[in-house]
Amino acid sequence: MFCTLDIANLVITYLYHISQALQERRNTTEFALMELSTATEFTPLLSLVGGILIGISALMVMGLFGRIAGISGITSGMMAAFLPMRGAPTDLAWRLAFVAGLIAAPLLYSVFAGQMPAQTVPTSLIGMAIAGIVVGVGTSLGSGCTSGHGVCGLARLSPRSLIAVCTFMATAGVTVFVLRHMV
Repeated sequence: MFCTLDIANLVITYLYHISQALQERRNTTEFALMELSTATEFTPLLSLVGGILIGISALMVMGLFGRIAGISGITSGMMAAFLPMRGAPTDLAWRLAFVAGLIAAPLLYSVFAGQMPAQTVPTSLIGMAIAGIVVGVGTSLGSGCTSGHGVCGLARLSPRSLIAVCTFMATAGVTVFVLRHMV
């Protein structure tokens, strides 16, 4: 049976092999890697306000609906309403409203700021698709996503969420190290 350290070891080994393959390919051909100079500026006030808003929304979802405000759970429950699944949740309205709010927020921002928020992730469509698949598999294996475990699970003092968040953070650190220093 896999434990968290086994999975982290597999991820590290996999990332190392990917970095070696990319390094070899870069040395042999003209190969454009995703741009890694997408660092965002340090904005403590905006970060504080954003964190407060996320906390308020998590508290509202828990208080109003008795549910965890994890994006993977919300979207999978929403999709289950459209796809025939046994045990599908019947509380579709708040899930749709939550996802609509996620989509509407940058549009509302653009009304006041006069432009859409800057995209700070690489624009490699293939890379983003692969990352999305990996995150989807990870949320299934980890029984939740970063928002569910990190925001709500830690607030409820869940040991499972603490282990999940430590795994997220360790994997993120290894990923940044590999992308910044090995690729």
